[in-house]
Amino acid sequence: MGKSYERIEGRLRTFIESQHIFFTATAPLDGNGTVNLSPKGLTGSFAVLDELTVAYLDFAGSNAETIAHLRENGRITLMWCAFDGPPNIVRVHGRGEPVFRDDPRWDGLMRHFPDIDPTLHGLRAIIVVRAEKIRDTCGYAVPFMTYEEDRPLHGSRFARETDESLDAYFHKKEHVATSIDGLPGLPLPLPPLPRET
Repeated sequence: MGKSYERIEGRLRTFIESQHIFFTATAPLDGNGTVNLSPKGLTGSFAVLDELTVAYLDFAGSNAETIAHLRENGRITLMWCAFDGPPNIVRVHGRGEPVFRDDPRWDGLMRHFPDIDPTLHGLRAIIVVRAEKIRDTCGYAVPFMTYEEDRPLHGSRFARETDESLDAYFHKKEHVATSIDGLPGLPLPLPPLPRET
């Protein structure tokens, strides 16, 4: 029932880009470490960069487990489910890297997210994932659910933060600079958000 793909293109790419939510899974190398699974949303915050590379924006939050795991070992799986239309689940297994605000690649990567105002959501990193295995499965047991709209709460919460206050917020959170398992997370102090050029 499942099928493997060499590239993210055609119908597969169309499906991925049309979903309103996807999930990321990462884990530390330590077998006793904490597996992390996160939902990702916000229209315009995901992009297919080429046939084997995708990226998404990593916004402010109470922890940085995905960043910590990627810094340690790079392993990541992204998953999309069809909640309407024909049943389908797509997984991209690969290697990911967090690109931080002070990285020279930042401006070039941000051009893939033209509909996102980076000042509204406490944007702290761009996660770039290189696909190593691409598969889909049936998704017959995934329920039908209807998308209404993006929640405005994240933007309204973090739009009022400056670079300095966002850095202070991250310093106060127990699992932003260091993961639940003690791995290095988001590097602090937080560099200023690059100004558009």
